[in-house]
Amino acid sequence: MRSDAVKKGPAAAPQRSLLRADGLSDEDFEKPFIGIANSWNDIVPGHIHLNEIVEAVKEGIIEAGGRPFVFGVPAVCDGIAMGHNGMRYSLISREVISDCCEVMVEGHALDGWVGVSNCDKVTPGMLMAMGRMNVPGLMVTGGAMEPGVGKDGNMDLQSVFEAVGSYSAGNIDENELHTIECTACPGRGSCSGLFTANTMACLTETMGISLLGCGTALANDNRKLQIARATGRRIVEMVREDLKPRDIVTRGSFCNAIRVDMAIGGSTNTALHLPAISKDFGCPVTLDDFDEISRDTPHITSLRPAGPYAIKDLDRAGGIPAILNVLKDRLVDVPTANGKTILEIADSAAVKDSEVIRPMDRPYHLQGGIAVLKGNLAPEGSVIKQAAVSPKMMKFTGKARVFDGETDAAEAIMSGRIVPGDVVVIRYEGPKGAPGMPEMLSPTSLIVGRGLGEEVALITDGRFSGASRGGAIGHVSPEAYAGGPIAALKDGDVIDIDIPERKLSVRLTDEEIAARLKDAKRVERPVHGAQKKYRQLVSSGADGAYLEG
Repeated sequence: MRSDAVKKGPAAAPQRSLLRADGLSDEDFEKPFIGIANSWNDIVPGHIHLNEIVEAVKEGIIEAGGRPFVFGVPAVCDGIAMGHNGMRYSLISREVISDCCEVMVEGHALDGWVGVSNCDKVTPGMLMAMGRMNVPGLMVTGGAMEPGVGKDGNMDLQSVFEAVGSYSAGNIDENELHTIECTACPGRGSCSGLFTANTMACLTETMGISLLGCGTALANDNRKLQIARATGRRIVEMVREDLKPRDIVTRGSFCNAIRVDMAIGGSTNTALHLPAISKDFGCPVTLDDFDEISRDTPHITSLRPAGPYAIKDLDRAGGIPAILNVLKDRLVDVPTANGKTILEIADSAAVKDSEVIRPMDRPYHLQGGIAVLKGNLAPEGSVIKQAAVSPKMMKFTGKARVFDGETDAAEAIMSGRIVPGDVVVIRYEGPKGAPGMPEMLSPTSLIVGRGLGEEVALITDGRFSGASRGGAIGHVSPEAYAGGPIAALKDGDVIDIDIPERKLSVRLTDEEIAARLKDAKRVERPVHGAQKKYRQLVSSGADGAYLEG
C-alpha cells in the first residue's frame, strides 16, 4: 500500500512516532490509511452539516478495517460572494481546492480518500484532484436544501435575486422583498434548484464516482448519512481492489455526464467544469462535444430555474437512476464505483413520476439544456442555457449597450436605463480580465425581475450562476482581455442571436472588428496574490478556464 512509506520498516520509525501522537497504535499501522477531504464551514449553507456526513464516512471506513484521517479544504458560497470582489475568487477556488486535496493525499501517502463536498467549485475541484492523482477515491456530495415555499410555489435563491429586480421596478414593496428573503432558503444544503452545485452532484453520480442516490438525496434526508457510511466501507474495498478513478471514469463516462446534463437542463458552469475535470482524467471533452450531444438529447425534466420543480422533486421521481433509465439507449456502458455498469443501473431503475421526468417522446424541449453559439463575436464559442430561454428569445436582434464590468451594467439596469431591444454587453469579466470569471446572477435576475426577460438579452465573457435564466449568453471566447471581438463592440452595434442556428454575431465586417481592436484600450484591474497567479496561468473559458502550468 502507498501508506507503507510512512508505517513500515525501521526507516519509518520517525513517521510512526508522529502518527502515534495522533493516537495510532501498532494495530492501526496494518490498516489502509483513508483521507477525508472535508469542506465544512459555518459560512456556506450547503456545508454547515458536512461534519455529520464526515462522521458517517469515518464509521464506514472503520467498519471496513481502514483508518480515517480528516483534513479541511476551503469553500466559497457563490450566492454570498455574488456582486462584489469575492466573486472573483470563486472559480479560482476550484484550482485551490484541487491543489489542497493533492497536497494532503500525496503529502501523507494516503491509500485512498473520500471528498465530502457540496457547492459549486468544491465538487469539481475534488474531482480534478481525483483524476490527476489517480489514487482510489469517492465523492459524497452534501445534498440540496428543502425548497422555500412562496405564494407561487417553490422558492430558492433565484427568487430573492429576481425580487430585488421587482423591487427596483416598483412591482413589490420592501415588506414583500423581506418576506421572500426570509423564506427562500429555509435551511442547510445547497440551493434547492438545478443550479451548479446540484448539477455537479448529479453528474458525479452519473460518472460513477459517488454511490447511487447521492446526487439527489437532500441534505436533511437520513439516506445521505447511509450513503456516506456505505461510501466509507466502499473506499476501503476499492483500496484493497486497487480500483482507481481512471479505472472507473473514461471518456464514455464524460459523454454520459454531458448527456444527463443536457437531459436535466443543468447549469452552464458544467461547460467549464467537465472539460477541466476531463483534462485531469486524461480524456478531454470540449464545447463541441456539449453541442453535439445537446442536439441529440431531449430535455426531459424542468427544474428551477428553467421550470417549477426542485431537486426534491427529481429525487422523488427516481433521481439520476431514473434519468439513466429514460436515456439508456443513448448511453455508453461504462463501470461505476457501485460495482454495476451504467446500463445495469439504468435497467434496474424506474421513473416514479412521468411529469417530473418525462419520456423521450414527450420532452419539455426537443434538444438539451445547453447550446453552444459561435460567430464573429465568439469564434471559440459561448454558452447559453437554452432550456431556460423563452421561445420569444430564441432568435433576437438588438442594439449593444456596452459596459466594462458588471457593476456599471447592474446600475444601468436598476435605474431603468436598459430598455426593450437592448443587448447588455458586459466585458472584461473573463478568466484573465476579471480575473476569475465571476458569475453574474445579479444583472440577469434584475433583467427578469424588471419584466424584461423576453425583451433584453445579455452577453458576457464572464459566466452566469446556475440560477440564471433568460437570454443570457456567457463564456464569450476569446475574452476581451485577450483581444477577443467582444472588446471591439460599441454602443449601438447591432447584435444577432440565433440559438437554433447556434450563432452569435455583430453586424460588423472582419476588417471593421480588426480596426477597432487595434484602437481598443484594454481594461487593466490591479491584481495580487491568488488573482495574479491565476491570470498568468488560466486558459480560455472555452477551454474550461484550466490552469496551464
